[in-house]
Amino acid sequence: MKNIITITQFTLREAFSKKIFITFIGVSSFILLMFILLFFTVSVDDLLSAIKLSGEEGIDPIGEIIKFFKMAIVIPLYGLGLFLSIFSTSSFIPNMLEKGGIDLLLSKPVSRSQIIWGKFFGGTLVVFINIAYLVLGIWLLLGFKFGDWSIDFLITILSITFTFSVLYSLIILIGILTRSSILAMMLTYLIFFVFSPILAARDKIFLLIDSTFVEGLLEGLYYILPKTNELGVITQNLAMGANITDYQPIITSLLFMILNLTLSIIIFSKKDY
Repeated sequence: MKNIITITQFTLREAFSKKIFITFIGVSSFILLMFILLFFTVSVDDLLSAIKLSGEEGIDPIGEIIKFFKMAIVIPLYGLGLFLSIFSTSSFIPNMLEKGGIDLLLSKPVSRSQIIWGKFFGGTLVVFINIAYLVLGIWLLLGFKFGDWSIDFLITILSITFTFSVLYSLIILIGILTRSSILAMMLTYLIFFVFSPILAARDKIFLLIDSTFVEGLLEGLYYILPKTNELGVITQNLAMGANITDYQPIITSLLFMILNLTLSIIIFSKKDY
């Protein structure tokens, strides 16, 4: 465990040295500053007036304002935040495998499985801290401004971090197999932005394409690949205070992550450097 913690700390320092951590914190701080300025310059009554002008009846104005601000954070954070996180962490493994670096690391009294776990926890921790910083900051602002202290919004920290950790496990595996940060990044983007949304809409595709082969292929890919599209919907629902009704996307994505990490450890353990 001590070795894993050491590798995790080393990964955090690497993120600091590349200004990854500082950049994330800087962007999050800017967003928080914009919200602070908005909340200090615009009164609740002004915001309520804006809601009333929309002409909708039978709604809770303050509740609608809170929902709007929560979604204004969660949706971009899930999309753009994970995009930047993938981009920033895709080089961790290839950089580790460079000549000289890997030789020095393997000369230490640390097992190869501990190296993988340390890199995994380190990369995940970088993203977790940044997501928690922004979401917790917005939660505090909403609480002081509107008196909404519901912890449901805070749970999105875990759901977004979990989605990243699933994708990061693939980055680690591809990085070990190819030593290419670009390939690892592009394959992850392909699953996140292309495959997952398409597979989530496979029922509609089946109505347009009458092919048993295509149906079987899409169904197979759906249960093999991580459900980032569905995890995004779950994250939005959690932000709104809704309960999780379908755990299948979480379970299958978790199994995908475990499989990737297991393969990464096996392959890394057998390679000569």
